[in-house]
Order: sequence, then C-alpha cells, then structure tokens
Amino acid sequence: MPKEYRTIREVAGPLMLVQGVEGVAFDELAEIELASGEKRRCRVLEIDGGNALVQLFESSTGINLASSKVRFLGRSMELGVSEDMLSRVFDGLGRPIDNGPDILPEQRLDINGLPMNPAARNYPQEFIQTGVSAIDGLNTLVRGQKLPIFSASGLPHANLAAQIARQAKVRGTSEPFAVVFAAMGITFEEANFFTESFRETGAIDRTVMFVNLANDPAIERISTPRMALTAAEYLAFEKDMHVLVILTDITNYADSLREVSAARKEVPGRRGYPGYMYTDLASLYERAGRKKGKSGSITMIPILTMPEDDKTHPIPDLTGYITEGQIILSRELHRQGIEPPVDVLPSLSRLKDKGIGEGKTRKDHANTMNQIFAAYARGKEAKELMVVLGEAALTDIDKLYADFSDAFEREYVSQGYITNRDIEDTLNLGWKLLNMLPRAELKRIKDELLDEYYGKEQ
Repeated sequence: MPKEYRTIREVAGPLMLVQGVEGVAFDELAEIELASGEKRRCRVLEIDGGNALVQLFESSTGINLASSKVRFLGRSMELGVSEDMLSRVFDGLGRPIDNGPDILPEQRLDINGLPMNPAARNYPQEFIQTGVSAIDGLNTLVRGQKLPIFSASGLPHANLAAQIARQAKVRGTSEPFAVVFAAMGITFEEANFFTESFRETGAIDRTVMFVNLANDPAIERISTPRMALTAAEYLAFEKDMHVLVILTDITNYADSLREVSAARKEVPGRRGYPGYMYTDLASLYERAGRKKGKSGSITMIPILTMPEDDKTHPIPDLTGYITEGQIILSRELHRQGIEPPVDVLPSLSRLKDKGIGEGKTRKDHANTMNQIFAAYARGKEAKELMVVLGEAALTDIDKLYADFSDAFEREYVSQGYITNRDIEDTLNLGWKLLNMLPRAELKRIKDELLDEYYGKEQ
C-alpha cells in the first residue's frame, strides 16, 4: 500500500511542495486526495532530501493544505496498450474520450520510452506515398524519417495534416499501416474537424488519436506526444506495423514547457523557453525510426506554427537541427488560393534521394525532380524581374519559364485537400509541365529518359 503524506506545505500554480517524504523517485507518479474524496494525478519533478516538488496534471483549485493527502505510487507514468487502441480517441493522459469502453491492456509501458541506440537503427529508404504531389514528387517522405511541416498562424496545416493521415501508405506491401495522431493545445472545433474527417473516410479504423484541448492543463500537453509515441512504439515494434505519427502543434507543446519552467522559477533561455528545450524536443523526435531485426517502423511528421512567420524562432530552429528536412507552408501562396500552399523551394527532405528511383517510385523520378526544381526557381526569378523591369525586359525563354512557374503552382502544387495522387500521376503531371519548355532546356534529364517521356501524351 503506498504511503500517505499530509505534509503539503505550499501550492503555487501547478506545483506543490510535500515535505518529509521517503523513498520517492524523480518522475514518479502520485495522486492527491482532497477532503471531498476527489483524486487528482500528479508527478514528481524534483527531489531534495525529504522534500518533493510535485506537478499537478489538473487544476490546483480547491486544494486545502491541511486536509489533503498525497500518495506516491512507486511507478512513472504509463500507458496501457493493445491493438484495440486503433480507431479510438483518447485525451492527453491516455483516457478514452469517445464514449467507448476502457482499453484492456496487453501491457503497460512507461511513456518516456527508451532512446533508440543509433547502432540498432536501420537506414530509412522506403518510399511513403502521401498522395500530395509537392511532397511525393519533390520532397519525398521515407519510412523511418522525421519530416516536420513548418506552418504559420492562419495557414491550413490542419487540412494538410488530415489529408496526409487519411492518404498515406507504403506501396507494394501488404504489411499493416497505422496512423497515430496527437493534437496538443487545439480548439474544440479543430479536434472535431480531425475526428469527423477520419470518420467520414474510414481512416479512423487504422488511427489512434490523442487529443489535448487548449483548455486542458499545460502538464497534460507535455505528456500527450509521449503517450502517442508510446502507442506508436508498441504498434511498430511489437505488432510489426508501419506507423506514421503526426504531432500538431509542437509550438503549443513548447509553450507548455515554458509555462512549467517559469512556474519552477528556472533560468530562462532564448525567448523565455527553457535551456533544455533542444534536449526535450530531441527526446520526442528521436523515438522515430527503424530498428534492426524489426519489420515495423515509426515515421514522424511534427507540425509547428512559426511565431511571427519566423524560421529563426527557437522552436522551428531547434526542430530543424534534429529532423531530416522541413516542408514549409507559404502565406503568399495561401493568399493566391494555392491549396496546400507548400513553398517548394525552401522545403527540403534530406532523405528524398534514398526513397526514389526504379523499384521504389520510377526511374525518371530523380531527374525530373531536379529539373522541375531548377525550372521553377528560374521562373520565380523571371517573375521578380518582370515586377521590377516590366514584361518587355524578359527574353522569350524567360517568359516561358515564368509561365511554367505559374502552371506549376496552379496544377502541380495546388491539388486541394481531397485529391489523392499516385506517384505515377505526380510524375506524369511533372512531364506534362516540362513539355512547356524546349527539349534543349532540360539539361538535368538523361537523353534516354527524354526519348521515352518528353513530348509524349501523359
């Protein structure tokens, strides 16, 4: 029976100081029982001799120091996991919120997981088809990769996240594919949008959802992605599934980290965020990957909104250091009605060349990808020149490139949120656009590929 303490000396926001404790460990789970019999969960943040600093998962309202008691449970926070989690919706602490029954767990796992030994990792190299041309064709996602989406306030990253979760699949395999979707600090409307979107298309059947709303406690927001990743590790490495983890919004998570850090009176780092934020984010992102000897894998798409559209802000900055590239959404493209507004030029998937080519996508993928990038960049330059000097200053070939960049945004990037394109459709569309340019301009494509695809009806 856990020992009870009636020695709460101080409550400050989400923190409590309990004195005279024995045998209590860092990160241990505890519960506080109020005089009314109501119980609230908490965990140990700091131990100093007989003093324990405890953090509440729920509100501290109504706690009476004299009549409340604390029990330390002797274990860290755990999630009960089983395959029955698929098609279910949970809150940030792993409790069902879809009016369904509780999960009967096959096992209980510590939500902090274990870091994956780099020597035990397999290199990511299998193509994942998201059905979104701007990602599949130009910034390819590979199984086991961490590829964040950098968005900004007011941009439709929620629509893109839902689209990827609905459409993503590993081609040419019968191995089961699952999506673990964790939403942190979102509004009720957004939560409803995601749930309904998955239900309408049947994607909910292969999805586990963890939803933490904006009015839920900050400490619950910190545990939400860890709950989701624990579920993903179980499905990937115990049940041999390919798991895609989508975390939205990492900015809300980092803000909760800052809030808790401020409550603990820690010395702040850049922009008030704690100095250990890099380590903390890495402890989440590095749980993705492929393990030797296991057929399952975890691929991760963290989504974050860049405060003030600033790529140098600590959250996108640190995320970019840990992950393998980024997909950037553009406010300018969004204003032009391009949906999804993926800004192809600054976006980058560092592993894209590992997941494409013959046997994975198609033999012309790498060449056409490089050519489209180059042609689009030149077209953008021509359009900028046109703004400054007028159309008359452009050569005929520059005008062709300017037309190419417009057509590329309108037809290739802007596909809406319900179109699911196979990689063949994406590659054929690329050739259709490249046909706008003279063959002599396509210097990045091998002659044998030009002979096979250029000028043909796609």
